[in-house]
This record gives sequence, structure tokens and C-alpha cells, in this order.
Amino acid sequence: MKKNPVIPYAIIAGLGILAVIIIAVIGIDQRQAIQEAEENGGEPTEQTEGEEGGESTTADAAEQIFQTNCSSCHGADLSGANGPDLTEVGSRYSQEEITEIVQNGTDGGMPQFPQIQGEDLEALTKWLSEHQ
Repeated sequence: MKKNPVIPYAIIAGLGILAVIIIAVIGIDQRQAIQEAEENGGEPTEQTEGEEGGESTTADAAEQIFQTNCSSCHGADLSGANGPDLTEVGSRYSQEEITEIVQNGTDGGMPQFPQIQGEDLEALTKWLSEHQ
């Protein structure tokens, strides 16, 4: 009995097509996650705030937003670099005033940051206002 030589090639082709479909589906999911992150200023949108650790999760997220957007001018430890020292910014400005500064910038050279919005803006300005 002679074996059909086309069968192994058909199996390999079928597996190849299946692999391409799986990779395409994974790529679509990653593309959507990247688009969501870009829309939120480069930060992931998921924040898990449980009964315990919710406050620290928000603080960690706020610090990450600061490190991404602000630390190049204000220093990684808020001590200032090209921009002013923010270690006690909460004693000089309220959370609302800090929000206004982040959204609109200042005449002193700080640019506006319109990409920081919503929960990210709230978390960042709350975190900064707590530095007194």
C-alpha cells in the first residue's frame, strides 16, 4: 500500500494557518492594550483598589505618573532639578491649585500636561498635595 505524499504537507499547512490565526488574535489584544495606554498618558488603566492597600495602590500609581511625566524637571525625589523643589508643595498649594498648574502650566516655564486626565490627574494631584 502506497502512502499519499500530500497528507504531511496538508497537515503542516493547516498547522501553519492555525498558528497565524492565533498570533493575529494575540496581536489584536496587544494593540488594543497599547492604544488604551497611549490614551491614558502611557499608564495602564487598571487600578485595583481593595479594602487593604487601595490607598497605597493609588499612591504608587501617582508616583509612577510623576516619574513618567515630571521627574525629569522636578527630580525623581521631588527635590528639584530644572524645575522647583516639590518636597513641600502641599504646604504651598491646594490640590485644586496643583490641578490647575498641571493642566495649564505656568508662566515660569512649566508646560501644560493635557495627557494627564481623570483618575490619573486626581491621583497625582492628591499625592503631590500630601507632600507638606
